[in-house]
Amino acid sequence: MRYLPLTDADRGEMLAKIGAPDVDALFADVAAVHYLREPIADLPGHASEMAVERHMRRLSDKNLAAGDAAFFLGAGAYRHHVPASVDHIIQRGEFLTAYTPYQPEIAQGTLQMLFEFQSQVARLYGCAVANASMYDGSTACWEAIVMASRITKRNLAILHEGLHPHYVSTIRTMAKFTGDSVADRAPTLSADAGIDALIAEIEANAPSCVVVQYPDILGRVYDLAPIAEAAHAKGALLIAVNTEPVALGALKSPGEMGADIVVGEGQAIGVGLQFGGPYLGLFAVRDPKHVRQMPGRLCGETVDAAGKRGFVLTLSTREQHIRREKATSNICTNSGLCALAFSVHMTLLGEKGLRALAAENHRLACLAADRLARIPGVAVVNDVFFNEFTVTLPGDARAIVRDLAERKVLAGVSLGRLYPDEDQLASGLIVAVTETASEDDIETLAAAIEEVLR
Repeated sequence: MRYLPLTDADRGEMLAKIGAPDVDALFADVAAVHYLREPIADLPGHASEMAVERHMRRLSDKNLAAGDAAFFLGAGAYRHHVPASVDHIIQRGEFLTAYTPYQPEIAQGTLQMLFEFQSQVARLYGCAVANASMYDGSTACWEAIVMASRITKRNLAILHEGLHPHYVSTIRTMAKFTGDSVADRAPTLSADAGIDALIAEIEANAPSCVVVQYPDILGRVYDLAPIAEAAHAKGALLIAVNTEPVALGALKSPGEMGADIVVGEGQAIGVGLQFGGPYLGLFAVRDPKHVRQMPGRLCGETVDAAGKRGFVLTLSTREQHIRREKATSNICTNSGLCALAFSVHMTLLGEKGLRALAAENHRLACLAADRLARIPGVAVVNDVFFNEFTVTLPGDARAIVRDLAERKVLAGVSLGRLYPDEDQLASGLIVAVTETASEDDIETLAAAIEEVLR
């Protein structure tokens, strides 16, 4: 029993200590109908290690890896080049052995990294304070909504139409347990992001917060300042969501435009696609007065008894550290390794490197949009974008995407996949172009679409 090293005598002694007659008594609250009495059907029996390896290899061969195709997927998860030095540095012992820094005297490497990480995120987002990361972008977004409810004493969150539908789903799931109300709607296939309609909705209600994505799910970029002004006039907070941090190497930060809370997904910097996770949630606030309402934890700089520079956990308002009813979050640790990878990659880039990377992403995206616009039946929706834009195709984009994948071209994310119940979006395709896509890849994409549409 490699992972269950207890003997029958050990188990018996523990059950006797807590007064339970048997192990089943520990699950008395689970209805008997849910008990598994027989082995799981169709689950294969045991096999040798070599046989399992061969089986898993056959399964993995069914995947089309990002590096084996012309790759234009995005919509919240982006393929960027991660230097080999990132992987080398994050495996150093001073980081790898201090996953969660409860004992600062032996976790200075991790604590210093988190302190630097917070500084990088705060500057990237145009905010005063950032925390030491969250689980991912969608749950960070929800935590921001709950934080806004605590601050404003209201419970209505207005979501802009451009917020990622997976984030909307996470918000709606969590709102079931808190009593928060959520107002949202699907986007329209238009360059007009509906900002006037959003402002009118804010003015007609008294929300706790307004949530916008920047750039949004269709890749549209717009000024957040008028939205911030409208929200503040109603006593609400503006929450800005960013799923592509590289964009902020070229665009004005949300904090500069008045966003009160900025959250997002950090995967694009330092963290690979990894078949969907683990990823990295980012969280920052513009006004320092909101620091004590932030979820998660913050690392701070101090000096030790000898006057030497050191790092500690300064704020960690979770249920293990303070009274449960006073906790602002149940975040018990963070995606520490992903935060480290983000910070290392960002350090290697520096401000100049990030701006250059952003410029190259935008250049290639413009080339791709111009090339696709020349294909009969294809129209580019966006008039302003960073490295991601939406096109409309003559037909259901889902079927076209599948045909292109057969040709080893991962053309993008179909809106029909993200919004299966919205027929008016079925022709939409989100195309993301990063520095990993060459000009030849762009031509391959265009040629493949032309062939499929013939």
